[in-house]
Amino acid sequence: MEVQKTHNTFLITGGAGYFGFRLACALLESSSSVILFDVNPPLQELPKGMTFIQADIRDFAQVDGALHGVDCVFHVASYGMSGREQLNAKLIEEVNIQGTENILKACVAHSIPRLIYTSTFNVIFGGQEIQNGDETLPYLPLHLHPDHYSRTKSIAEMTVLKANNSVFKTSSGVLRTCALRPAGIYGPGEQRHLPRIVRYIEKGIFRFVYGAPESLVEFVHVDNLVAAHLLAAEALTEQKQHCAAGQAYFVSDGRPVNNFEFFRPLVEGLGYSFPNVRLPLWLIYFFAFLTELIHNLVGQVYNFQPLLTRTEVYKTGVTHYFSLRKAREELGYEPAEYDLQDVVQWFRDRGHGKKRSRSTFGKLILDLVVVIAFGAVLLSWLPVVGH
Repeated sequence: MEVQKTHNTFLITGGAGYFGFRLACALLESSSSVILFDVNPPLQELPKGMTFIQADIRDFAQVDGALHGVDCVFHVASYGMSGREQLNAKLIEEVNIQGTENILKACVAHSIPRLIYTSTFNVIFGGQEIQNGDETLPYLPLHLHPDHYSRTKSIAEMTVLKANNSVFKTSSGVLRTCALRPAGIYGPGEQRHLPRIVRYIEKGIFRFVYGAPESLVEFVHVDNLVAAHLLAAEALTEQKQHCAAGQAYFVSDGRPVNNFEFFRPLVEGLGYSFPNVRLPLWLIYFFAFLTELIHNLVGQVYNFQPLLTRTEVYKTGVTHYFSLRKAREELGYEPAEYDLQDVVQWFRDRGHGKKRSRSTFGKLILDLVVVIAFGAVLLSWLPVVGH
């Protein structure tokens, strides 16, 4: 039986990205019009009913023009989640805070009744251990966030939820908002975290694990996250009594797991041995701290990719997982079970799992030499500063 499509127009900021495009395809199954709003064009060919607007979320005029005639906005776009992006404080603040303010302003100006914001676990978590936390936990104080991304996402989420029930300027009605706080996203074709992990595996960098073996974190499959967003959009409608309005929800697969054990099927599925050396968390954190310090000194000249940032050490090595009770009860969210087999196959289909090339190995050596050289200079300089 063919699904009857509605005439609602959905707009997704960051729609050309991995999750945004997956969400757009799901929306097309029940809607006749989906707009992708992104600073970069999508890599995939657009299906019928999907359009792309290349624009910058930091520019209100561009945002205002794109949101005309839209019925619901999914605000997915952000910057600074991982790697060296985390070290660009100015751009992080412009995209995550100013961009969100632009979206909210345009929603009110164009009488758009629904906005779903894609937030993060990090608005609550900053390196402290959390077991089965829920939405009653307070925001982590802004000055305790170890990175700009988490701090700005927290500010943005608070701004979005505060904007709930904002009165429209040119018509009757109000804007209703909610926020979803996803765990780390995975799935075949994910382009931010998994390729970086696979590069480390293939370059031979993944030779150790760290933190306590009993530490637990969470992940969310892209299709579970899509389902949660669709449910949140429905929960902002009159038919659902606007039950999600002004609310935040944790979203994950609901299966806490040790970070490194989660990736074991990927490592072994690509034909590599899983490391049996375990290092203390404090040592890796100190290394990440030095790496960030070096990057701040030389990043303008040599913008190398840090192996890990301090925030990534916390996120991968410190226990933090959250209850899905609120999402289940209010949104009807029930995560499906997934594993990494489709991810392994996706990489194998693209030639991964083979012996690394000389050029790749040479680049690794160059990166390490530069980091070690500047680390030596830094360590020799530090005692002088102390006098």
